Amino acid sequence: MSASEQPKPTPTTVPKRRWPNLVSRAMWGVFVVSVGVFLLYPILVKSNFLFLFGKSPSLEEMESPKVEQASELYTADGVLLGKYFRENRSPVPFNQISPVLVKALVATEDIRFYEHSGIDLTALARAVAGGGRNGGGSTITQQLAKNLYKTRRGERGVLGHIPIVSTLISKTKEWLTAVELEKRYTKEEILRMYLNTVEYGSQAFGIKVAAKTFFNTSPDSLKPEEAAMLVGMLNNPTAFNPRFHPETARKRRNLVLERMGQAGVLTAKATDSLQQQPIALQYRVEKHIDGPDTYFRGAVSQFVNKWCEANGYDMYRDGLKIYTTIDSRMQAHAEDAVQDRMKKLQQQFDRFWRNRGGNPWVDDEGKEIPGFIETQIKRTELYKELAKRYQGQPARLDSALHAKRPMKVFTWKGDGDTTLVLSPLDSLAYYKHFLHAGMMTMDPFTGHVKAWVGGINYRFFKYDHVKQGRRQAGSTFKPFVYLTALDNGYTPCDRIRDQRVTIKYVENGKDMEWQPDNVTREYTGINMTLRHAMARSVNSVTAQLTEKVGWENVAKYAHKVGIQSPLLPVPSIGLGSGGDVNVYEMVDAYSTFVNNGFQSEPQFITRIEDRNGNVIKQFDPKQKRAIPSETAWLMLYMLRGGMDEPGGTSQALWEYDLWKKDNQIGGKTGTTSNYSDGWYMGVTKDLVTGVWVGGEDRSIHFYGSQQGEGGRMALPIFGTYMEKLYKDKELDITMGPFPRPASKITKKYICVSESEPRRRREEAVDTIATDNLLEQLNTQGAAIPDSIKL
Repeated sequence: MSASEQPKPTPTTVPKRRWPNLVSRAMWGVFVVSVGVFLLYPILVKSNFLFLFGKSPSLEEMESPKVEQASELYTADGVLLGKYFRENRSPVPFNQISPVLVKALVATEDIRFYEHSGIDLTALARAVAGGGRNGGGSTITQQLAKNLYKTRRGERGVLGHIPIVSTLISKTKEWLTAVELEKRYTKEEILRMYLNTVEYGSQAFGIKVAAKTFFNTSPDSLKPEEAAMLVGMLNNPTAFNPRFHPETARKRRNLVLERMGQAGVLTAKATDSLQQQPIALQYRVEKHIDGPDTYFRGAVSQFVNKWCEANGYDMYRDGLKIYTTIDSRMQAHAEDAVQDRMKKLQQQFDRFWRNRGGNPWVDDEGKEIPGFIETQIKRTELYKELAKRYQGQPARLDSALHAKRPMKVFTWKGDGDTTLVLSPLDSLAYYKHFLHAGMMTMDPFTGHVKAWVGGINYRFFKYDHVKQGRRQAGSTFKPFVYLTALDNGYTPCDRIRDQRVTIKYVENGKDMEWQPDNVTREYTGINMTLRHAMARSVNSVTAQLTEKVGWENVAKYAHKVGIQSPLLPVPSIGLGSGGDVNVYEMVDAYSTFVNNGFQSEPQFITRIEDRNGNVIKQFDPKQKRAIPSETAWLMLYMLRGGMDEPGGTSQALWEYDLWKKDNQIGGKTGTTSNYSDGWYMGVTKDLVTGVWVGGEDRSIHFYGSQQGEGGRMALPIFGTYMEKLYKDKELDITMGPFPRPASKITKKYICVSESEPRRRREEAVDTIATDNLLEQLNTQGAAIPDSIKL
């Protein structure tokens, strides 16, 4: 075969022709997949495919967006007491927002707002081309989506943890959500939601709070320059805060004014004029719990927060409207009465101990307790913190406790702060000198608490002496002894002789004896009616009656009518030594007498509404029959004896303007051992009020009845308070007699009280003051102070 006839080899260049085809096909596949992913990407993000992208807002969330909103607390007469919030926000309708604010917002943040459907492609392209230097391209609707649904802070999914990818996913969610918002809401509704949700700085969320915080005005009253300032802050609420960065904020405001001029909202002349003006702030930040500091709000917070937790609400974000039973006018009168009396009483107290050259913390013999402050400071959190810091270094701990520094302290000189240079030990000693008070008024028929004063100044003394503080009730506990008697066969006209007695009883298996003393250590020998004895607060008669009815029964009846604290069934229970009680439960118990024998549970919330005004909880009065109607009316008659009977302990009330239109008032004073607690419980046809006055510790007190008994410490607060209530024409509280008995009175109650022998002191005394102290002074041969003698 010739060479020409030989077969030609197969070309080896075939693979070179196939590779381009494979590459083309691969590129085409990638392109197709990319287009598919691009088209499917929004669907994948929205559906959170394989949990890669995180949750997006649901349809329900779109139609009913949940925005954090401050809950508000109102009095019974519609006065705002304060707010509870994490983000302070109070939405307002669109018609209450200044049009110039809306125009400033659109001109600055989204000039094509009325033209796009959630995404401004022109602005977005400009932002991409400028690398972000021309703005972010976000529309108002996108910003609203981010604010409403936390698209950048919510659930992120698996891919959301990759830095650049997470930003892309967040932006996608904003775009998708913005488009959905535009479908469901009008432009006006979107603007309203945006202005009500966005943060303006200084803890102000929403235009209503922002307008109040920075300019002390409302959203519909904003001036153009104020609107420009608030809109300018939206870009960076911290950097453009006019309170802390005035020059930067002014430049930002002027930029917004320029945009308003460019958009035709302002004329060139107006723009130039407004840009020359300084920023005029009326700055006031609302606190986390805003409103006047009151002890009552502390009690409300605990109650409502507990209810919210049990019922799936959040008091700090759900925009609840909480309506209380407090009457703002009665509350103001109560606070004024406490302030007026306690200021004067503190002056007397300081003068009393200054004249004796000592401090008011004394033992049963009236001697100053050594090391009292050093012992007390060890109970404070400050001491515990310092002791931990200087553990094993007693010298440094002692130095820290004696280190002096300027401190703002409470005084009765006025509202202005007073600064003193004090050490922690000095500061504690300073505050231990103050007397305190607790006062509460309740409508006995509904249980509605109308006034609540837990102390002399909430800013400096947080402890609530209405409900937190428990002290011995002294003679204000005696009515429960007489209640027990009247409900078990006795009448107000039954008699017991005022004489020295010995009460025998068994305690822990041992035979015991108790000889109760009248505070005067004198005994008239009169066979007293029970009404006269209770009115005069005679210890000997009360002790004998307690023995006759049983001290266990006295404790039982006290609990029946409203006392909740534990009580010891001891012979001296009627003199107030059976246990500590608070003002809250004492008012409740006395209210049972006025309410025809029904015990009403004290109530300080009437209803709770949601943010839309729907009532989600109505709190109705809770009552139960505690004692018979006849017994309740007879107890009112007994309490009136403090005014009617000769020497009744309430008769200092005659000094007040309370006695027109046949007005009747019943009441009981009380003083505990060493005059450490002064009480007054007062009842009228409409109200029951309890007042307690005393030192922070039982060892801090006056040293005599001339100053320290309940009739002098607590009764004047009640008298002043009732004067104010009766004179307030806006209140439906009138003078008049108690109602007639609701049922037939079968027991004899009208009787004559014998006049007793002339005494060395004509005025009434009501105290169980320190039998032991008088015994000790007598047996030791010490002189009994004139302030205790009668």
